[in-house]
Amino acid sequence: MGTREYNRFVDPDKMEAMIPDLGPKNIINVDFQEIKQLARQGYWAKSHSLRGKVYQRLIEEIPCRTVTPDASVYSDIVGKIVGKRSTASLPLPEFVENSLAPTYCLNPQGEEAVQKILLCIANQFPDISYCPTLPAIVALLLHYSIDEAECFEKTCHILACNDPNKRFIDQSFLAFETSCMTFGDLATKYCQAAHRLLVEASEDVFQVYSDWLRWLFGDLPLSYFARVFDVFLVEGYKVLYRVALSILKFFYKSRVGKTTESENVKQDIRKFVRDIHQTVSPEKLLDKAFSIRLFSRKEIYLLQMANEAVLKQKGITVKHKRMFVHLAVDPGNFKSEIVTVKEMRDIWSWIPERFALCQPLLIFSTTQHGYSLTRLYYHCDGHEPTLLLLKTTEKEVCGAYLSTDWKDRNKFGGKLSFFGTGECFVFRLKPRVQRYVWVVIKHPEPVKDSATVLQPTTPSSRLSPFLAARHFHLPSKTESMFMAGNNDCIIIGGGGGQALYIDEDLNRGHTGHCDTFNNEPLCSENFHISSLEVWGFWDADIQDR
Repeated sequence: MGTREYNRFVDPDKMEAMIPDLGPKNIINVDFQEIKQLARQGYWAKSHSLRGKVYQRLIEEIPCRTVTPDASVYSDIVGKIVGKRSTASLPLPEFVENSLAPTYCLNPQGEEAVQKILLCIANQFPDISYCPTLPAIVALLLHYSIDEAECFEKTCHILACNDPNKRFIDQSFLAFETSCMTFGDLATKYCQAAHRLLVEASEDVFQVYSDWLRWLFGDLPLSYFARVFDVFLVEGYKVLYRVALSILKFFYKSRVGKTTESENVKQDIRKFVRDIHQTVSPEKLLDKAFSIRLFSRKEIYLLQMANEAVLKQKGITVKHKRMFVHLAVDPGNFKSEIVTVKEMRDIWSWIPERFALCQPLLIFSTTQHGYSLTRLYYHCDGHEPTLLLLKTTEKEVCGAYLSTDWKDRNKFGGKLSFFGTGECFVFRLKPRVQRYVWVVIKHPEPVKDSATVLQPTTPSSRLSPFLAARHFHLPSKTESMFMAGNNDCIIIGGGGGQALYIDEDLNRGHTGHCDTFNNEPLCSENFHISSLEVWGFWDADIQDR
């Protein structure tokens, strides 16, 4: 490839208009931290030839399995697979789910080459069952390859990565759906205002989040996607979460204060991304992405593994093709004396996605079981997680999502001690809706060994709980007082006060600010309980198997 010439697959006029070739032509030998900073800064963003050299180096350094298809394999098989037929008459591989390959300033020859490369990849990687992001990756890499064979080799190298600490491309529906669930969990924690808007504008917010990879691999204009891919090759999958969260924040900013109602918020987000050049520059998008104090790789890995485990329990495997995993409260089977179906759906949108797959199951209510803490424990022990709802005699409604089985209180010999994880949160619904998450989420400081991603070595290996307090540097223990209980009371949130205190008769309680959730009082500071319910999570798919 010449220093200023594009290859034969690219329309040079479109490329010069989209990404002028004006940048530096060489890069000196630098270590990982330096190249990471250069990628984030866009050092090679305006140099077509330098970006090609950097991509070549970064992809060659990806550790991959010994037998990985290379350019010579492509030369051997492309004729047999495509033959003399026009690619227009050949169907795309099933694993791309009819995803249209973005043109990215490719000419007709380039668009045809993308299809041929995808067909050859399908031949060499029969285990790929679902990978709708691949057309965009091939289309981009074709810009920076001498010919089709080299583009094929680069793509195969990324697909064949075998480094357990690096992850690039989801290659099954199980992995794809796990990523969608994980993004949804991150969005509820890091984009709370945008999340509220989406909950109000859509019947099922989780289906909105299932498009998150499409925003990046297809909807983003070429100049933006290339910048994201620059950093992605250096830092891996976590970058994708960052950029998608950044998109969500800017989308919310574009909508806040406007009275226009949307009939299809999924399409609205996609249109916003396609037209993002009108409001947000690539630099601004990435600056926002890297300003988000995201969890460590280890913590995200634990969340992904937890989500994957739940999907496997539902019978979803790596061989599944695209299917919908419904996440919603069934109005026909839901009845509460405290909240409506709409309010329960709003609460469900806050719950970790692996549990929002389940239907709510009433396991305790004061109406059915009486006003007794002992009976609450009797019915709730063995259920994890649980959702506590209460209504005061003043018609106020508040509650808490509790990540850990109440029977863990027995580990402390009757002493009132705190347990639980950072997935716990407290909320109020009336007189106005407000949720309070673990204070550490906004500024996570992982302990040193949390930076390394560890995979379980055997099926029996147990993962550390997601958002366990021991994974983070905490200014004080008061920031990890999630839930506590004995025969006299239950407490949710501690340090400087208690988010919720409920007595043994389930009759009286109080609420105030606490360090764990940094919350305002959830209702009147001293209250009488009119009714209290505890809900568990029931998975019909698992029960029926």
